[in-house]
Amino acid sequence: MIDQLTKQAIELLKKLISKQSFSGEENETALLIMQWFSHHDIKFESEKHNVWAINKYFDPSKKTILLNSHHDTVKPNKGYTRDPLKAEVLDGKLYGLGSNDAGGCLVSLLATFTYFYNREDLKYNFLMVASAEEENTGPNGLHSIIPILPEIDFAIVGEPTLMNLAIAEKGLMVLNCEAKGTSGHAAHGNADNAIYNAIEDINWFKTYEFPKVSETLGKVRMTVTQIEAGSQHNVIPSSCKFVVDVRVTDAYSNQEVFEIVESKVKSEVCPRSQRLNSSSIPKDHPIVLAGVKLGRETYGSPTISDQAILTCPSLKLGPGESLRSHTADEFIYVREIEEGVDLYIKILEEIV
Repeated sequence: MIDQLTKQAIELLKKLISKQSFSGEENETALLIMQWFSHHDIKFESEKHNVWAINKYFDPSKKTILLNSHHDTVKPNKGYTRDPLKAEVLDGKLYGLGSNDAGGCLVSLLATFTYFYNREDLKYNFLMVASAEEENTGPNGLHSIIPILPEIDFAIVGEPTLMNLAIAEKGLMVLNCEAKGTSGHAAHGNADNAIYNAIEDINWFKTYEFPKVSETLGKVRMTVTQIEAGSQHNVIPSSCKFVVDVRVTDAYSNQEVFEIVESKVKSEVCPRSQRLNSSSIPKDHPIVLAGVKLGRETYGSPTISDQAILTCPSLKLGPGESLRSHTADEFIYVREIEEGVDLYIKILEEIV
């Protein structure tokens, strides 16, 4: 059964690649996922291009495991030498947009969910969600359907990790900052130059170190990435705006980091969003122990996924390699998908 499901998963991935599914435009890939469920006699629901199903013998008294990956993609970059919407297998590599991020993970999880779907002896319920708008953290993605899903106790989020266990993931908070000053003629000068005021705060962002350091993710990292000020060479500006990219660890919530920043700088600080928090799962959680028992390594991930909007313990785990994501001529090895299905099932068999 596993071999058959794996072959079907690979064929599904080829079909998914052939359909344009940029964030917010996932209707055709959503239909393919619905067809998978229908073909396997699995009842499903859908909303806003998110498609989900629960195991046949769902028991409200049992805890629920979320299996999640996304079916939207970024737009192909200009470096592509192949048709990004054409699935091709060459030398064991399956090429195509979204093959690695996160099509291989998605189809492997669909095969895994289907394997467990009809089991009556499960200790946990299974909830499979193929989500939309992950790549652009859009309003109609996973977080939009969380309120109508069964309560989730812990989650496996399918992202390319070489099937190692990302037991923590950094959160993201983008800060819009504005240093104020007094405008005037450059020939006369004044001490209240908005650019100089901004430099003081920018230097603080460059040098400040948060006291708490995460065991898995290390330090909170703050990077100034944009700056804007001035209208012409002889006018001292009254405003200097800059943007700070903050990668938050599981040692802090986004709100805690924001409060520290706001208390330390003179500039006005406004977070674009505080929704994308860091996430983690204890090292002694049964699902982590099951993965370690099978020889998988644990690590902390610097990249953002749908984990960021989950409040339950979660880990990131999937076939493929993160460094291939969003690259030209994206690919995943066919053997990685085969390994993905096999290891997902073996890890879950250890706990269910």
